[in-house]
Amino acid sequence: MSEQPMVRVEDLKVRFSRGRQTLSAVNGVNLQVARGEVLTLIGESGSGKSVTLRALMRLHNERSTRIEGRIEIAGQDVMALKGKQLQALRGPVAAMIFQEPLLALDPVYTIGQQIIEGLRRHRPLSHKQARALALEALKQVRIPSPEQRLDAYPHEMSGGMRQRAMIALALSCQPQLLLADEPTTALDATVQIQILILLRELQQALGLSIIFVTHDIGAAVEVADRVAVMYGGRIVEQASLADLLDHPHHPYTQVLLGTRPKDGLRKGERMISIPGAPPDLANLPSGCTFAPRCPRASELCSREVPPTEVVNVGGRHLVSCHHHQAAAREPLRSVGV
Repeated sequence: MSEQPMVRVEDLKVRFSRGRQTLSAVNGVNLQVARGEVLTLIGESGSGKSVTLRALMRLHNERSTRIEGRIEIAGQDVMALKGKQLQALRGPVAAMIFQEPLLALDPVYTIGQQIIEGLRRHRPLSHKQARALALEALKQVRIPSPEQRLDAYPHEMSGGMRQRAMIALALSCQPQLLLADEPTTALDATVQIQILILLRELQQALGLSIIFVTHDIGAAVEVADRVAVMYGGRIVEQASLADLLDHPHHPYTQVLLGTRPKDGLRKGERMISIPGAPPDLANLPSGCTFAPRCPRASELCSREVPPTEVVNVGGRHLVSCHHHQAAAREPLRSVGV
């Protein structure tokens, strides 16, 4: 019998109400994350990556959000949890790193106070015991002078140190699953790679499962075991990192990979770009949501949502495209340049 996955998501849909308007942000996402695996969700802004991540923790405003489908984390039916059950999931089972720690961390409390509060909420610890564990958490993420940083406020720290503090806060209750929402976007390139390496090392040392959201192919390469490509609120392709890089089947994946040149641009060469704009979430096109921007689109693409098909014997490479076989034989080299 195969081991139960850490995360199982089936037909997830997320709708936001904005007055008389309904925004369809996530439109039937299916995914699994094994224990100890890093899955990267990648795609343009507005593709539904962060909305999916927050739905897993039920962080959306329930008065203006409608969530359908099934979400299981560590065998728990997240959609059935209420009150203290949901609080018990957040922290000890699943924790989240947000994109901008200066906004996510409370500016009127020190880093130590915020970690201590989380520890004491979930574990029967004295203040002294929790402070000692908070200090160990800062040491674990290699913050310089951790004793001083424990009593520092978020605004007194650099962006890289704030992100390390956010990681320490997320890991302080020893979760099994870490959700990372573009944790390196606001950082400069040198600090980005340091944070990515740190996350990968912590994941391997602690046996964490991670869902890592990014729009940067380079970041995905550094951390991912498997990649899920999102567009228009759907996952259009899933595969191992190596398989996706070597054998992309979906036209969107091919163009997305092509927007990052492997060896730099030669003189006179132009980068691949994708014409048009992401779909209007309040007025999604019928059929494949990428069809209006896809050079391979046919009448079928505009009429019917493509089914998800297995494209290799191992069954781990999945693609949703009516023309994926032709796309695999003749990958797109340039679009809209």
